[in-house]
Amino acid sequence: MYLIREATPDDTEIIRTIAEKTWWAAYSPILEKEQIAFMLDEIYSTRKVASQLSHNTQTYLLLVEPATGPGGKDKPVAFAAYSPREEDPEIYKLHKLYCLPETQGKGYGKILINAVIQKTLEAGKHLLDLNVNRYNKAKSFYEKMGFAVVYEEDIPIGPYWMNDFVMRKEL
Repeated sequence: MYLIREATPDDTEIIRTIAEKTWWAAYSPILEKEQIAFMLDEIYSTRKVASQLSHNTQTYLLLVEPATGPGGKDKPVAFAAYSPREEDPEIYKLHKLYCLPETQGKGYGKILINAVIQKTLEAGKHLLDLNVNRYNKAKSFYEKMGFAVVYEEDIPIGPYWMNDFVMRKEL
């Protein structure tokens, strides 16, 4: 069993922990250690995550029941964050989707994407974009979810670059 709930600023450290564990697993094969550390510090500082949770980005946590069953404390295993695109509010953007490495393949990413799709449709919008590193194996997951590459984008972050595909799904 699982539960999806809206994240609050009190969940900042939970989100930072999921992001850090996921980033090291996902990006170690394709990025240098120094770049991963820099980008995590830049994107997932306590201040930045708390600010996003307080202001402009809708974030959901997915929690699962513990192995001991009902009555125990649910464990956060994944999160998704989305909002209207700043440059075009007719398009929504999935900013983040991270599942703990040990939970990948259990359907939690699909559950969260479907929740974001539902919220996007409820807002009367019919396009959902996301960025994925051009070498990230998650690209094939997004393709299975119906996203297609619409263009490439290189985004500077400090001395590094994020070399991404922008993918889109028509809803």
